[in-house]
Amino acid sequence: MALPDLLQAIVDGDGALAERLLAETPGLATAVSRAGATRQDASPHFFQAITHYLYAGDTALHIAAAAYRPEIARTLIGLGASVRAANRRGARPLHYAADGHPDSPGWNPTTQAATIAVLLAAGADPNAADRSGTTPLHRAVRTGCAGAVRALLAGGADPRRDNGRGSTPVKLAEITTGRGGSGSPTARALQAEILELLR
Repeated sequence: MALPDLLQAIVDGDGALAERLLAETPGLATAVSRAGATRQDASPHFFQAITHYLYAGDTALHIAAAAYRPEIARTLIGLGASVRAANRRGARPLHYAADGHPDSPGWNPTTQAATIAVLLAAGADPNAADRSGTTPLHRAVRTGCAGAVRALLAGGADPRRDNGRGSTPVKLAEITTGRGGSGSPTARALQAEILELLR
């Protein structure tokens, strides 16, 4: 079986199929996607169910993190998947686990936090920066994921870390991002919770 089949099983939350594919081809756990979204060609690499793009360099663990699949993530790590694997943008699985879209159908703060805990327990760096200087905590704050913020702080994330452009997670938490829905009552409540956590 090919890596795309495993990635789709992960996105679909089909743990039984993912386990079977990995049993048949254990090397899929460490395989790297050669293709992925670019500005010129993005839509074929978009997973609607988890509101996430696949990028070149992503592994199955990246997608398990983005889909908040802690059990599949644990299986992949057991088969040698690296929590430190970086894609072409420098994003590691923990960056993806920290992302979220509160109130979207695929967002689950409980499994998101559980996925973060699995990655941290396996040695993921809570302060790793991608190529733009963004850490997982920056992402969790920017996307309004209070549970992810709590889990990252518990794992040693630095709320005062600068992204190289003057923004710290604390500073980001104090502003409205302009992202769609950021002025909703839910978003405001999450922002207030995040500010309390960071202070």
